[in-house]
Amino acid sequence: MRPRPPVKGRGIFSGTGVIIVGLTATLAALIFPVWSYADRSGTTANVLSDQTVATQYGPLSALDKDFVTRVRLAGLWELPAGQQAEEKGTTAAVRTAGQHLIDGHTFLDERVRDVAARLGLPLPNQPNAQQQQWLATLNAAQGVDFDRKFANILRLAHGKVFTVVAQVRATTQNSLVRALADDANTTVLDHIKVLEATGYVDFAALARDMAASSTPAVTNSPAVSAPAADPGQVVPLTPSVSPTYSLPPPASSPPPTQP
Repeated sequence: MRPRPPVKGRGIFSGTGVIIVGLTATLAALIFPVWSYADRSGTTANVLSDQTVATQYGPLSALDKDFVTRVRLAGLWELPAGQQAEEKGTTAAVRTAGQHLIDGHTFLDERVRDVAARLGLPLPNQPNAQQQQWLATLNAAQGVDFDRKFANILRLAHGKVFTVVAQVRATTQNSLVRALADDANTTVLDHIKVLEATGYVDFAALARDMAASSTPAVTNSPAVSAPAADPGQVVPLTPSVSPTYSLPPPASSPPPTQP
């Protein structure tokens, strides 16, 4: 008996079989990435939600929260430092710089307390350890020694915070924080100029100090409660009016040396 020839069109390698196998492979390729992403995305979403919260003014990041705290801390020690300069400064330029610090941080402190209240952020009520040490140094200094230490300590501090303001202004998605950064930028730049106008700033020492101590990295802030809102809904703001300043004339000669 002759063997029966194979029936055409049947089996996995037939035309229909090839189509079925191809469709199955395609479906598996589409399902696997979705399953894989769903399995991993939970971790990513949790990390993001721990650092950024939604507010009616836009997303509020860890950097934003750190910046608001820094603005408040700056006022807590620079206001009394400015008052000391007004009282103890031996030159008109030093006393003028002190008045600028008072005016600028009075304005900024009112702004930051308003911003923090709207965002539900807690604020410190006393300077940090480094700032308290700076104030103690100024408290102990007298005469030209005070002038020199005042100008250099405050100029170093403002130089460090200036870079933070720029980073926040460039990256924040929160309209309240953006407006605060605009005001802080104007105020900090003014203070840098009036401190340099005293003629006491040692730029070589300043460059060494800035290179030796970089601005500390922002750490993840604890979860902060904020008003729940649609992240896509951003409330427009009316720009605040920053104070205007009259800069003292630059020093025409080096400051007197202490006897």
